Amino acid sequence: MMKKIATGVLAVAATTAMALSLPSAAGATTSATTSATATSSGYDFADSWGPVHAKHGLAKAQGWIGVEWDDEQESNTVHVKGRLYDLDNRTYAKGGKCAYVKFQASDFDHHWSTVSTKKHCGFPGYKKFHVQADEVFSLRAKVCQVSPHGSHVTRCGHWSYLYTAESD
Repeated sequence: MMKKIATGVLAVAATTAMALSLPSAAGATTSATTSATATSSGYDFADSWGPVHAKHGLAKAQGWIGVEWDDEQESNTVHVKGRLYDLDNRTYAKGGKCAYVKFQASDFDHHWSTVSTKKHCGFPGYKKFHVQADEVFSLRAKVCQVSPHGSHVTRCGHWSYLYTAESD
């Protein structure tokens, strides 16, 4: 009986140790892949982002971000490419809304400002977009829904931070 208990405890300990080691290995692979992608793409930093969802999952955005620094590493240009998906299958008469994404950038003095907003109406499709901003310390995105003929934004998800200069 004691031998069975000891074997069970050892099995649980081994499984736990293996499970705890997996996230570290996955993170290391992601960092290595990000560095390799940045180098091969000509950007100083490059990575995929998303998906970022609106509240209740009725809109989402995802894509790629690349950052180019000048030779002195004093200023940068951020490029964001992606797709904005309208996942709301309701008709507009029944309350259906369009997908909306907002990008805000923080400059090196940490002042946030909106650099771009995109809107797409048309379940089940998506809209491709490209956003470019200069002198970016940090960039974040938020996905929401918006009425088809208005500008009242609702059902926003949380801010998702896509890039921070300290992460380079």
